[in-house]
Amino acid sequence: MFPVTWMCQILNVSTSGYYDSIGREPSKRTRRRRQIRQDVERVYRDSHGIYGSWKIADILRWRDDLESACRNTVADAMRALGLKSRVCKTFKPVTTQTDPSKRPADNLLNREFTADAPDRKWVTDITYLPTKEGWVYLAVVMDLFSRRIVGWSMSESLATVLVSAALRHAVEARHPNGRQLLHHSDRGCQYTSDAYQRTLRAMGITCSMSRAGCCYDNAAMERFFWSLKQEWTNHCVYANIAAARASVFQYIEVFYNRERIHEALGYVTPEYYEAVNAPASKVA
Repeated sequence: MFPVTWMCQILNVSTSGYYDSIGREPSKRTRRRRQIRQDVERVYRDSHGIYGSWKIADILRWRDDLESACRNTVADAMRALGLKSRVCKTFKPVTTQTDPSKRPADNLLNREFTADAPDRKWVTDITYLPTKEGWVYLAVVMDLFSRRIVGWSMSESLATVLVSAALRHAVEARHPNGRQLLHHSDRGCQYTSDAYQRTLRAMGITCSMSRAGCCYDNAAMERFFWSLKQEWTNHCVYANIAAARASVFQYIEVFYNRERIHEALGYVTPEYYEAVNAPASKVA
């Protein structure tokens, strides 16, 4: 340990200045930097490690209880704290095998992934999740007005009952006017099945389907599955379908619909977007 006087001489610092700095309050800039790092870490943890610098900066901007900071400042804070979004892959839709024996509906949606009111346009699709006991399948229904997931179902079978259960969940939750609703899916055999098509016709729902091998025709649904896997399920190991179902419930019903901000909605949640923009009678 070297004497303070000697160290001050080497560093060209006055001894009195050194001792004065010990008891001095941190500068306003230093306090702000500390607060930003605390708030960045708080938002990052609240997002389960999903958000990157862009979304964290936006949350800091509009939340009154947090210190506002630009995206570059947030990125610097994340680097200093060793924080990195768990989402590292780029979104890339995948194609779906079609059933040539069925006549699909026309592509009425035509990649118009917006709606002027709730329950005007629903998109739906199926994905798969691994468990230690084998694959399980997840069918989801999304309302394009708010990107809210309005129905979903999970099964160990790809039979039509999987997608029928997801549709039933959506109908029971939203009570849509079928004659004002467009239902869009791919050409999978579950959606072209006689039983599923009868349900749509009975409710007066207009059916739309993607073109053969054109995954971008249902890109909003593909994007949701990408988020589900990259943000959530790819970081989990499920013992069985019960564990997978509980985890998916946590992601969809607790996080995605109510807490996760969406760039397409102006960085608000689906629930908030509906509350602000939809007629009160239509918000579930």
